[in-house]
Amino acid sequence: MTVRQLRLVVHASDYEQAVTFFRDALAMPVAESYSGAGGAEVTILDAGRATLELSNTAQIELIDRVEVGRRVAPRFRLALEVEDCELATRDALAAGATSVAPPTRTPWNSLNARLDAPGTIHLTLFEEQPDPGPPDAAAGDPGHGGEPSSPVARRPDDDRSGQQDRTDPPPAR
Repeated sequence: MTVRQLRLVVHASDYEQAVTFFRDALAMPVAESYSGAGGAEVTILDAGRATLELSNTAQIELIDRVEVGRRVAPRFRLALEVEDCELATRDALAAGATSVAPPTRTPWNSLNARLDAPGTIHLTLFEEQPDPGPPDAAAGDPGHGGEPSSPVARRPDDDRSGQQDRTDPPPAR
C-alpha cells in the first residue's frame, strides 16, 4: 500500500470565513468544491506538497518554546511553507487571523510565525532560510545559541534536488 495524498479535513463552523481566509489571504487555489443536500459544502484547497510530521511531547514543547516562548500548540497544528513569512503573516492578520507570535528566526534556520486562523486552526507560517553554511566547531553551530547541535535529530534535506542526510534540530513547523 502507498499513500497517495494527505488530506486534512477541518470542520469550520464559519465555513465562508475559513474558505475566504485560506483561499484568498494565503493564496491556496481551489482544487475541488462541492455542494450537497441540506446545505452541505466542501472546498478542497491545494496546499502544495503535504507531509505528516509526528512529534513527541518534548519536541512539541521545544518548538513552542523557540517559536512562541511558551506552550501553546493544541494537539494539531497546521504548518504552511510560504515564500515570504512576514508578508504572509501581515496578509493573514488582515484577513482575520490572530497573532500568537510574530515571525521568529528558529535555530534550524527558518522564519516561523504562529497564528490562530479562522476555522479554529492553530497555524504556523514558515519560510525556509538559505543555509548559513557549515557550523564553526569552536563556536558551536550559528543560530543554536553557541551550543553544538545535537547529533540525535536527523532529517532529510528538503531542497528537492536530492535526498541527503544532515544533522540538524528537527523542523519546527
